[in-house]
Amino acid sequence: MSQPTKILPYTSVFIKLLKGPVEYLERAAWEKLLLYKKELILFLQQLGLQLIIDEEDGYAYLRHIVDEEDEAGVTWMQRRAFSYDESVLLILLREMMAEFEIGEVTSRELVKKRREIREYAELFFKENMSRVKFMKELDRLIDKAEENGFLDKIEDHEMMDEQKYRIKKLIKAKIDSEVLEQFKDKLTEHAAQRI
Repeated sequence: MSQPTKILPYTSVFIKLLKGPVEYLERAAWEKLLLYKKELILFLQQLGLQLIIDEEDGYAYLRHIVDEEDEAGVTWMQRRAFSYDESVLLILLREMMAEFEIGEVTSRELVKKRREIREYAELFFKENMSRVKFMKELDRLIDKAEENGFLDKIEDHEMMDEQKYRIKKLIKAKIDSEVLEQFKDKLTEHAAQRI
């Protein structure tokens, strides 16, 4: 009779990380991740993965270690390509996060209503269609940002405009301050041309 296989104590965290980022709000997973951080790092390196942890902001995610010998660039994680408009919205969400962190912070999390995100974003998008279609397009971009894990709907409201979203701090890892500054300059130029 064969002996049962011993399951590693951090297996559940590893599986969660393969599916996407782990945040401090997922208390059990976050605590286990911090407890087994060294073991996870060593285990993941053997698989060609790097564990990125930001303990201050409370998130962790995996990054594929690029090896020159990789033939087809095989990776564990699915790569997502963003359209130009999706990228612009992500930059704007990142800018909102930067403004939030500079200001008088009374909360750890940045929460905005859908209406507030749209109002912030519409300055930087061309309204070259009817107002209704333009608002629908902005809503589609917000939904896409949620689908891609940058927004977390925390309050469902019967009025769509009043739905509340938490802008995830993970966005800081995907869009660093240098990229943010470059894009902000371009967006400011673009907005000035529209006036």
